[in-house]
Amino acid sequence: MNQEKIDRINTLFHKSKSTGLSEEETAEQAALRKEYIESIRASLRGNLNSISIQEEDGSVTDLGKKYGKVGKE
Repeated sequence: MNQEKIDRINTLFHKSKSTGLSEEETAEQAALRKEYIESIRASLRGNLNSISIQEEDGSVTDLGKKYGKVGKE
């Protein structure tokens, strides 16, 4: 998600609080919010899948390979 879309989400939020939104703007806001949430989830999933733990015996367990899921849940 690029900064322009995030700025548009914020603009629509502030407009909704001050004057209200048209039906088209409400639909645009919902679509942008959905895209934003999906990008946050993908980022979090990528971060979690890159975690490795060093065990007490010195071996390294890659939690992304052991528990990670590729794609949508």
